[in-house]
Amino acid sequence: MLDAMTSRADTAGAQPQRARRRAPAGAAVLREDVTEAIRAAVFEELAAAGYARMSIEGIARRAGVGKTAVYRRWRSKLHLVLDLVSAVAVQGLPAPDTGSLETDLRLLYEVTSRALRHPVAGQIIPDLQAEAARNPEIAEAMQKALREGQQSVASGIVRAAAERGEIRADIDEDLALDLISGPLYWRAVVVRSPKLPKGHLPALARATTAALKAL
Repeated sequence: MLDAMTSRADTAGAQPQRARRRAPAGAAVLREDVTEAIRAAVFEELAAAGYARMSIEGIARRAGVGKTAVYRRWRSKLHLVLDLVSAVAVQGLPAPDTGSLETDLRLLYEVTSRALRHPVAGQIIPDLQAEAARNPEIAEAMQKALREGQQSVASGIVRAAAERGEIRADIDEDLALDLISGPLYWRAVVVRSPKLPKGHLPALARATTAALKAL
């Protein structure tokens, strides 16, 4: 019954051309508020149950919709998670442009640190990394998300610093990105430290700046 109600609500506003003619396949208009509710529910379900135990039923229950609403958008929980990871990557991170390498890095670290230390992210990221080791599709999606998100912003910071003459123009960009991105992910994802020491991010930005200038 709930599935049928959701189906009708999801397709509200999509009128058939004639009263007795069925709307052609693909004509239904998917409500964006329902889609966003499902995506939010996926984050919560991943954090609570993990990918292996996550179910479409649990997601639908959290979102307050029927399973039909979920399956109309994604054909499996794998495709749902892949879409979610890709959507997060597209949102991206703000690209600092303060005119100073150290200040750009500090701002990047502050934004990234807040995101990584969020309770939900703290549960989801390690779990998806474990799944990525077993599932090539999840591994590829996470690698793409990292490239399009964190690494693209860090690359912009490196290139801007090189243009200003703060670092070498022929710097090894891959090594530079490792130096920039590695420390926070190590602490947040591997060590899983819930709280950073006072002054850690400014000190990290200074140390990374010095390391990049030494390359």
